[in-house]
Amino acid sequence: MLEYENLKRQPRKFLAQTSLTVAEFEDLLPAFEKAYLKKFPVKKTKTGKARKRKAGAGRKSSLDRIEQKLLFALVYQKSYPLQAIMGELFGMGQSQANEWIHELLPILKQTLDDMGVMPERNPKKFKAKEKNRKDAMDSIIDGTERCRQRPKQSEKQALHYSGKKKAHTDKNVIIATVKKKRISYLSKTYPGKTHDKKVADNEKISYPTHIALHKDTGFQGYEPKVRTTYQPKKSLASRS
Repeated sequence: MLEYENLKRQPRKFLAQTSLTVAEFEDLLPAFEKAYLKKFPVKKTKTGKARKRKAGAGRKSSLDRIEQKLLFALVYQKSYPLQAIMGELFGMGQSQANEWIHELLPILKQTLDDMGVMPERNPKKFKAKEKNRKDAMDSIIDGTERCRQRPKQSEKQALHYSGKKKAHTDKNVIIATVKKKRISYLSKTYPGKTHDKKVADNEKISYPTHIALHKDTGFQGYEPKVRTTYQPKKSLASRS
């Protein structure tokens, strides 16, 4: 069973399971607890009725501590395992895992919203959101791919097959800040075969003019209205 107190003593394993360092987890925890208590106040039951007995009485849940709740949500987000597997990892049945997933993921999203670290999804609002962010002055745009189940239809198989990854994938374009490594923008999801520049063109992202945008050769010819763009040049050796 995964337990926070044991897992935090193994930093590499903790990072692999949650995508966060222990320090990052502990920075996130107070905001998560605040969002959880706002949704489920101590003086009320989960159905919204006034408690007739003290909170914590009765049978103990395997997620009785707020650290366990956050760990559960992050592990699910990181690996997206079957609910039966989540149950095995956290000492509960599949139905309980299902209930906790639907309860905790919205709270995790609300926590990240409250902290102002959720990426913008609306390309027209990106300019306004990043306008006064100093860390946005140097940003990077890049395409990311993740493997997906091979589609059954041959047309979809061809559309999602990525020659770069040699697998069937889904693709997103992200913008991240150089200094803080903050993901400031996340595009819609596209089939893996779609070219990075085509995704960026389709998104029609509105940029703050103070941004210096770094891009790789996958965005050759992509020149949005920003302060400047940087793109590495191929060496003579790579051209021959």
